[in-house]
Amino acid sequence: MNIMLFHSTYGLRPAVHRAADRLRAAGHEVWTPDLFEGRTFDTVEEGMEHKDEVGKDELLKRAVLAAAPYSERGLVYAGFSFGASVAQTLALGDEKARGLLLLHGTSDIAENAAADGLPVQLHVAEPDPFETDDWLTAWYLGMGRAGADVEVYRYAGAGHLYTDPDLPDFDEEAAEATWRVALGFLDSLEEDAD
Repeated sequence: MNIMLFHSTYGLRPAVHRAADRLRAAGHEVWTPDLFEGRTFDTVEEGMEHKDEVGKDELLKRAVLAAAPYSERGLVYAGFSFGASVAQTLALGDEKARGLLLLHGTSDIAENAAADGLPVQLHVAEPDPFETDDWLTAWYLGMGRAGADVEVYRYAGAGHLYTDPDLPDFDEEAAEATWRVALGFLDSLEEDAD
């Protein structure tokens, strides 16, 4: 599959490159756009501040420009936390999107969003301070109304960004389970394409 993988508010850090390498080792083509143009952060708060300074519209524009050269191939959009929200926005706006892999995050769903049969897989901590139960229920129902085919995986006791080995949130068991299921998801998309 052709995967566009977006980073979290920490920026394009080594963990994102390791995740991309893991996907490449499984036979996928992966791009990791740098929406923060070289800036990385040590805390969520610093990253959120930078995200807000740059602005949502500018960050989405950068994401669209990064994906545009490859969208004809039929992309799987993926991302970590903030990057997942970017991936969701792009996938719901791209009729050629092949799938959506959300790690640690979701986004608002436009009333008129259409995701006719789009395969979506979400992996999120339970509980997660950024993805509350009420929010996730509303999100799940909204994605269903938009026509997406959604699977949700929750990881009890894991921290928010539990797949990142460089952060205190890291949970090796939850991370390995996530990658095992996510790689299976990507394989199933490949089979559907054949």
